[in-house]
Amino acid sequence: MNLANKLTLSRIFMIPIFIYFLQLNTDNGILISGVVFILASITDFFDGYIARSRNMVTKFGKFMDPLADKLLVISAFIYFVALGMVPAWAVILIISRELIVSIFRAIAAADGVVIAAGSLGKFKTVSQMITIISYCLLPLYRDYVLFPLPLILFYICTFFTILSGIDYIVRNKNVLKDVN
Repeated sequence: MNLANKLTLSRIFMIPIFIYFLQLNTDNGILISGVVFILASITDFFDGYIARSRNMVTKFGKFMDPLADKLLVISAFIYFVALGMVPAWAVILIISRELIVSIFRAIAAADGVVIAAGSLGKFKTVSQMITIISYCLLPLYRDYVLFPLPLILFYICTFFTILSGIDYIVRNKNVLKDVN
């Protein structure tokens, strides 16, 4: 269990803390959940950086890092639906994309192929994180003109989530050639 993998696990352990404060549905709870989410997002950057720069890339990390990201983002968006902040249909599209990409990765991994994230996938992840942070910081600017900003960001990240999913499938369609 190297440092990069510990950071990945810490991100998973932050999810219940994030959700706990988010479900309080108070301004302070939502702001604290935002701080927790920002910390989790920082670990996402550093676990990958440390793993690559110190040659600590492991099978565990290759599997758990994207899983931790998906669990964190999906948890946030599902809770935003529960709080009436985002439309359920768009979150269903986001979750569907994440499942499809995970299935593609699993099929490829069964054949010993590791599929790296593309630039659209990385942009998708960043747009999702910025969107979630904007919702968590909403109590700070709710009374200002910027109020619709989180919803606008949400639709932008939904668009890039779908686009990156299509791009991922098209770039990696050969993974399905031998699937019966």
